Amino acid sequence: MKVIINNGFFSIITFLLLQPCFAQSSKPAKQRPNIVYIMSDDHGYQAVSAYGYGLNRTPNIDRLAKEGILFTRASVTNSLCAPSRAVLLTGKHSFINGKIDNEARFDWSQDNFAKELQQHGYQTALIGKIHMDGLPQGFDHSAVLIDQGEYYNPNFIVNGTKQQLDGYVTDLTTDMAIDWIKDRDTSKPFCLLFHQKAPHREWLPALRHIAEYTKMKFPEPKSLFDDFTNRGTAAKTAEMNILKHMNWAGDNKVPPAMMDELGLKEGISWDKAAFNNNLGRMSAAEREAWDKVYDPIMEDFKKKYPSMNEQDLMRWRYQRYLQDYLGTVAAVDDGVGRMLDFLKENGLDENTIVVYTSDQGFYLGEHGWFDKRFMYEESLRTPLLVRYPAEIAAGQKSAALVQNLDFAPTLLDYAGVSIPKDMQGKSFRKLASGKKKWRDAIYYTYYEYPSIHAVKRHYGVRTDRYKLIHFYYDVDEWELYDLEKDPEEMNNVYNDPKYKTVRTTMHKKLNQLRKQYKDSDEKDQRFLPKKKQKI
Repeated sequence: MKVIINNGFFSIITFLLLQPCFAQSSKPAKQRPNIVYIMSDDHGYQAVSAYGYGLNRTPNIDRLAKEGILFTRASVTNSLCAPSRAVLLTGKHSFINGKIDNEARFDWSQDNFAKELQQHGYQTALIGKIHMDGLPQGFDHSAVLIDQGEYYNPNFIVNGTKQQLDGYVTDLTTDMAIDWIKDRDTSKPFCLLFHQKAPHREWLPALRHIAEYTKMKFPEPKSLFDDFTNRGTAAKTAEMNILKHMNWAGDNKVPPAMMDELGLKEGISWDKAAFNNNLGRMSAAEREAWDKVYDPIMEDFKKKYPSMNEQDLMRWRYQRYLQDYLGTVAAVDDGVGRMLDFLKENGLDENTIVVYTSDQGFYLGEHGWFDKRFMYEESLRTPLLVRYPAEIAAGQKSAALVQNLDFAPTLLDYAGVSIPKDMQGKSFRKLASGKKKWRDAIYYTYYEYPSIHAVKRHYGVRTDRYKLIHFYYDVDEWELYDLEKDPEEMNNVYNDPKYKTVRTTMHKKLNQLRKQYKDSDEKDQRFLPKKKQKI
């Protein structure tokens, strides 16, 4: 349109045409959201009460479900602590970022989403467990546990300097997370990775919870005494059975002297050492309070042990396991509540994205197991709850197949930062706001074999209904599960003629994903140990 100028002024027509532009530009820019990403370690979704399994109560974590969205089928790409954290940071599969197992070194020089946020004006912090060597990069402040960390009076590396702190690790991590937000530069948005050690093995609850949780009795899973009929070699040879492979002292808290008295043998060489080291970190007052609760439990076990059969022992060990595991979860839930209350009290809750998740799932007696690693559901799936009132409607549930691969691109998307093209995940921002379209399958890999728990190397694909897994290295076996008819994965139907068409379709989908994510048999060979080891 021709612009008419009269005596140096815009014509009224032009003024009216441009007025909406002036009005729009005069509005303040939308404030970028803060991010609090809370990740626990080995927290199975079954142990979050919002998921409805009835094992325990987590009222504070549940607040995120009530006020945001709960993902019912969120999963990981590699169910192991350090690899999962590397995937979170990089938005790339393990075979791309290089952190395939707990032993491989992580290359901190590679790009991660915290570095991207830093470069775009965010202040960043990592507090708690990261389980990777080297000073974390991408963070203005870091206070991380050494390796797995300790429950009582733990050591932290604070911005490169080792410090021992007095107290319980879950509470200390929460304290430091809140204090960092208090002391931040309020002129900038922030991203805090708030990582709890709990409920990782060997499960030492806070003293305030031990009397309550050691009195609880928990329902047994249907598959507690699974004999692995209709499953392959991998499930039958894994070393994570509660009766056979759990440590008596370190895990179940049977004192080493009592083990000797009863003739109980160490399953792993560090069993008694774990008990002595973990409880040896306690102050005299802490140890006295601990012994007051646990000594009577162990004396009762000592009396009953001579007449207990294998089923009795399995049931006793299962209850001891759940009591301590869920006792550590209680303190994690306390910490989430403290963080949510702090954000609200300081006017930060409306513009802060709060994520709660775990680095993977965990077996709570299903198939008779503890630990993780497998592509089976309890290990593959992880809790995921997200609250962000500005965009996410309260009380939502989503069955979408999101993965930890998606965290980095999602958080960058919310922050208004361009997602690097080499990130392999997808932003689920629109999904959380109600969009329905999403991926129809996920890809999984696991490499840490030969190693502890003896879970064989495998990769696979999961769709809405089916799961196809290939175990390799010292075996060559395939498993196929119909998750609709067999949600507990008790029956491998790979060789069932009725599933021939499904099997063909799943192989095609698996090949498609391996190509999409740039994985291959050649890569698998590159990650093999140089020489086969006997376990």
